[in-house]
Amino acid sequence: MADSDLFNNIIMLTDSYKVTHHLQYPPGTTTVYAYFESRGGLFQDVCFFGLQYFIKKYLVGQVVTREKIDEAEAYFSQHFGHPDWPYNPKIFNKAAWEHILNKHGGKLPVAIKCVPEGTVVPYKNCLLTVENTDPECFWLTNYLETLLVQVWYPMTVATQSREQKKIISKWLTATGCSTDGLMFKLQDFGFRGVSSVESAAIGGAGHLVNFLGSDTMVAYMCAHKYYGEPMAGFSIPASEHSTITSWTRGKELDAFKNMLTVYPTGLVACVSDSFDIFQACRDYWGGELKDTIMNRDGVLIVRPDSGELPGIVLDVLNALGEKFGTTATSTGHKMLPPQIRVIQGDGIDYQSMDMILKAMADAGWAADNVGFGSGGALLQKLNRDTQKCAFKCAYAVCNGEGVDVYKDPITDPGKKSKKGRLTLEQKENGEWETVTEGKGDPAKDKLVEVFRDGVLLQEFTFADIRARAAI
Repeated sequence: MADSDLFNNIIMLTDSYKVTHHLQYPPGTTTVYAYFESRGGLFQDVCFFGLQYFIKKYLVGQVVTREKIDEAEAYFSQHFGHPDWPYNPKIFNKAAWEHILNKHGGKLPVAIKCVPEGTVVPYKNCLLTVENTDPECFWLTNYLETLLVQVWYPMTVATQSREQKKIISKWLTATGCSTDGLMFKLQDFGFRGVSSVESAAIGGAGHLVNFLGSDTMVAYMCAHKYYGEPMAGFSIPASEHSTITSWTRGKELDAFKNMLTVYPTGLVACVSDSFDIFQACRDYWGGELKDTIMNRDGVLIVRPDSGELPGIVLDVLNALGEKFGTTATSTGHKMLPPQIRVIQGDGIDYQSMDMILKAMADAGWAADNVGFGSGGALLQKLNRDTQKCAFKCAYAVCNGEGVDVYKDPITDPGKKSKKGRLTLEQKENGEWETVTEGKGDPAKDKLVEVFRDGVLLQEFTFADIRARAAI
């Protein structure tokens, strides 16, 4: 098998033990219906995003072939061959996969419904459902859980990024600033800080639901290929320590001059703490290069990359303010000239951002002086439990009789699951409600069918997703 296909065998994109589950359901089972939700978590509002990527990449079209069945059988015969017990060939549901190949042309006989991507729904509501469409493939619904639950990741990134957007918007307004540039106030620096290229792509795309700034190139590629967005965001020329320190400490001023020379117009960011951030602000940017900056058709963005928060941001603003002067917003907060701004890209997460902006406001500085960059915290400082994401069976048909299915552990009431067929409905006052036990009104259901029997039925555009996610 080619390397490009190494992780693209749907039969093996599951937890090992799920391979054995076809033997565990009640005799006569023909339907298994399951759902996905955020059972709670850090943020009450959840921005649903990312399912379309998983459907397009892993589920659309013929995904079962003779070669993949044979490959899976070869792996499973060894994987389930315990050293002390011989392999039981009944473990692998080979005949069922051959049934999918022969009857359905290798297309998966399941139906998936979800809330339109970008929709913001309070946690503890159903976000997607999965159900088999072939009674012989009842086992397939939860077989796909492992893959589909990974939507927790881009969804949680989009959710957290949106909450950070709300924080920035709050402080822009509170300090008398326009929110026109809000979409560029948080830059994704997270590519190097995540666990894989795929994580960077789908997590980075989740951030781009809310902002237009990112240096995670694969996020743009993901939004283009899987959401049809020509270009989901933008970046600017920016230095790093290697490009500045290679000039040596004695020629740091020359390095700064070079930045302004090779980028004579537009936005340009320059890391300025390689040696002495305060000398850089007062003597270089605010001294020898001040006139060049003030006469330049563009904006210089000074980047500190070390120092204790929030103090370093205030210190840099004060140093620049002394040299460049300030004006006042309608709320009396200080603004640097439009030719110079600051970006804080070190130590930025949901909590520190709010702390910095509050400290700025308390010290008399307007929020619009500063933008933010976030790396590992934006794309990696979260997990499935951040929003307590779970996928559970809620309904089954056994011997022709429908059964409401649920769990209710006495040791953790928070893990009680929903039972029966579900609808996600929105009341006239805008409140959301998941109606359980088949008691909902299908005409009011906000879940839409996006996939059936190997075919993508509805495609969400990035523009529409952004519109739904708007704060």
